[in-house]
Amino acid sequence: MTWFTTGLLALSLVLVAPVFAQAPLKIGFGMSLTGPLAGNGKAALIAMQIWAEDLNAKGGLLGRKVELVYYDDQTNPSTVPSIYNKLLDVDKVDLLPIVMQRNMAFMGLFGLNVNSKFDYDRYFQIMPAGPEPAIGWTQGFFDIAMGLSPKPQTIALVGADAEYPALALEGARAQVKRTGLKVVYDKTYPPNTVDFSPIVRAIAATNADLVFVASYPPDSAGIVRAANEVGLKARMFGGGLVGPQFAALKTQLGPLLNGIVNYETYVPDVAAKFPFLEQFLAKYQGRAIREGVDPLGFYLPPYAYAMMQVLEQAIKATGGLDQAKLADYMHAYEFDTFVGKVRFAKNGEWAQPRMLTVQYHSVAGNDLEQWMRPGHVTVLYPASYATGTVKVPYQDNKK
Repeated sequence: MTWFTTGLLALSLVLVAPVFAQAPLKIGFGMSLTGPLAGNGKAALIAMQIWAEDLNAKGGLLGRKVELVYYDDQTNPSTVPSIYNKLLDVDKVDLLPIVMQRNMAFMGLFGLNVNSKFDYDRYFQIMPAGPEPAIGWTQGFFDIAMGLSPKPQTIALVGADAEYPALALEGARAQVKRTGLKVVYDKTYPPNTVDFSPIVRAIAATNADLVFVASYPPDSAGIVRAANEVGLKARMFGGGLVGPQFAALKTQLGPLLNGIVNYETYVPDVAAKFPFLEQFLAKYQGRAIREGVDPLGFYLPPYAYAMMQVLEQAIKATGGLDQAKLADYMHAYEFDTFVGKVRFAKNGEWAQPRMLTVQYHSVAGNDLEQWMRPGHVTVLYPASYATGTVKVPYQDNKK
């Protein structure tokens, strides 16, 4: 992500009217196309390109062809100011303070609790974490846990000493306070950690009922492997592991994911709730395979497309690119998108949280095909999307 959000991907879009009436309507943004987050950036870019192609095939926007203008930020924060000053002066901008200074409408793609630092009234976020993102991000894990009988009593919290894990753990601690759980372990580890066995052994020694982990993909893989090697025992394990949402970790870890309770944004098991996604995913997956990026496309791409749909609908409804009108409209109205109905709260986050909490099961081997069809994920939360109930303890469901 970017340097001020979750470490997954951050994207902002700002619209500027072209000089000539018949010129393309340009949408500009920065994207990580090289560096550690290139896989995320390329996947989101494919989704946005599909949106532009779909829209242009229907006549464009405001009677003009839509053109995406973007630069590679190389997953490097030092490149951001020059990229976004250039985009703003020629087209648009991403860097949040600059966006605020120029009074532009800003949309983010999967940045956790970004606007809490700035309280910018033209900020909008497509990630479905709800009006209190750190709380909404962790809500499902804790609601499911506290529904167990008997109720869990103790919890271990662990995460990297980095931005996303810090925010996720902040939300987890708020949930701990709400539920009255006793914390028996609460530590962070350096981001360059490669051996997670000592950490998992220390957690195992506490005999915690619940183990909540907030980690980036490399750490997630290491922690899951260590949990299996050490023989971690807990009623529930997972929560905020970033990585299992992507094909790479799904296939790398395979059956090691069984029993883990974690978050997702889309899985085939709830396809009936998203009737328009099948067509999009068919387009995305074919292109993604050719371009060597995440071939599933369940995590970021649908929301990248939905983000563009929100902008499209707001522009059409207001009849132009007036930033104040766009922001006012986006605050006031509900949007129909490929990921369902979207309404924004006052702070620009989703008015209602809808992160999925799932449990992986029946994963056999490391092939990708099994993840492309229902049968290996039970959706536990929210209730309106649930396909089953949690099975505990974790160690008895690792098959």
